[in-house]
Amino acid sequence: FFQRAIQVKPDFAYAYTLLGHEYVATEELEKAMACFRNAIRVDPRHYNAWYGIGMIYYKQEKFQLAEMHYRKALSINPHNSVLLCHLGVVQHALNRSSGALSTLDRAIALNPHNPLCKFHRASILFAGEKYSEALTELDELKQIVPKESLVYFLAGKVYKKLGQTHLALMNFSWAMDLDPKGASNQIKEAIDKKLPDEDDSQLGALNESSLLEQSSLVNDNNSNSAAGRVLDIGQDEMQLQANESDESL
Repeated sequence: FFQRAIQVKPDFAYAYTLLGHEYVATEELEKAMACFRNAIRVDPRHYNAWYGIGMIYYKQEKFQLAEMHYRKALSINPHNSVLLCHLGVVQHALNRSSGALSTLDRAIALNPHNPLCKFHRASILFAGEKYSEALTELDELKQIVPKESLVYFLAGKVYKKLGQTHLALMNFSWAMDLDPKGASNQIKEAIDKKLPDEDDSQLGALNESSLLEQSSLVNDNNSNSAAGRVLDIGQDEMQLQANESDESL
């Protein structure tokens, strides 16, 4: 469909971007990169394409290049909470956690109910051993996305670090009930081993894909097109693309 759109109108930057996102969803990153670059060739201020290139570099763990492209997207659309969220994630990957938290705070100020930003903020607080603050963030998240298993999984890990085994097991159990086929392998291992000190980098490194691949964070009422599936990141990316037609560049 998107290829046909490009054939009909080869100077339609958004068609290249949507096709690029579809390629990302199937892990065809070279084709996706070509699509995003074509979109920028047609329209250098197409912030979604700059974001797409940054996301590919993030997947390839080329974090400095990812940050550069996210910042380029933000220079075009500086008040987009989704872009700020992803910039915060890559800053954390570059071991700049303080800057990452500041960036996520800006994103949350723009959109206080953005679950992805709040989850990443809780993950960074957990990685920085700020357990009380992480729990506060997770409690708020449970109100926003009460059926997201990874929120309960991370809460379980926080309680484990605090030595509150009963609450840790309770949250792990809730996570398993919500997602018996997804993150449950990690959860079961944690329970079967009676909560040993496994590598906590698993949660600290959780990126946006792993959170929303569970799909329960996505509002089904808003997922009504192929564009809603792009990036395998769900609602936030659909919002990022939807804004394309509404915001002047």
